[in-house]
Amino acid sequence: MIAIGCDHGGYKLKEEIKKYLEEKEIQYKDLGCMSEERVDYPNIAKKVAKEIQSKQCEKGILICRSGIGMSICANKFKGIRCALCHNEYTAKYSKLHNNSNVLAMGADDITENEAICVLRMWLATQYEGGRHEERLKIISQIEEENMK
Repeated sequence: MIAIGCDHGGYKLKEEIKKYLEEKEIQYKDLGCMSEERVDYPNIAKKVAKEIQSKQCEKGILICRSGIGMSICANKFKGIRCALCHNEYTAKYSKLHNNSNVLAMGADDITENEAICVLRMWLATQYEGGRHEERLKIISQIEEENMK
């Protein structure tokens, strides 16, 4: 299950991504927003992060105009590894080396077709583990020390 959320600036792209997920029969939970009416993106990022923390959803997708605000907010939650991706390369390595569990995209920075390619790569890439496992352990240790 994928939790998906956006702010008003990412609404149109979120709706297109939902169509892709439906075509591929990938289950998702739409956590808002539900229109182009102004909303505060941190509230949406929080909902998506909480769904992953509670294991209600395995992954998340966040979209705002730049993707920056959503990724910053999501990464404030323990266990969330949100990667802002602009192309297939960044999507691949966010998963392969960093085991990202949330994909952030900027609706003003990426076309609909590019966003689908990024999403497809992110979903298809498996975490490599190995030498990267030690780095993720260090990140988890930093979270334990600093996210009380």
